[in-house]
Amino acid sequence: MTMDEKIARINALAHKAKAEGLTDEEKEEQAQLRRDYIDSVKANLKSQLNALYVLDEKTGKKTKIVDFERERAARAGKKKENR
Repeated sequence: MTMDEKIARINALAHKAKAEGLTDEEKEEQAQLRRDYIDSVKANLKSQLNALYVLDEKTGKKTKIVDFERERAARAGKKKENR
């Protein structure tokens, strides 16, 4: 099932839920489809973020966003240790 088909099914189940309610089986299907959709969105976002860079204007150094976040977290951890 393609993502467009999954979204259409999610919407159909949502409309049915409002109109007449869902069976337990349909509720499980809806939950699984929603989880699949959320996982897909997260994977796409991670992929996009992995392609981005932060440019240090002073040094001209380009750092991948993922590496930048790791460095920032490491610096924050060191600051806490020094307190």
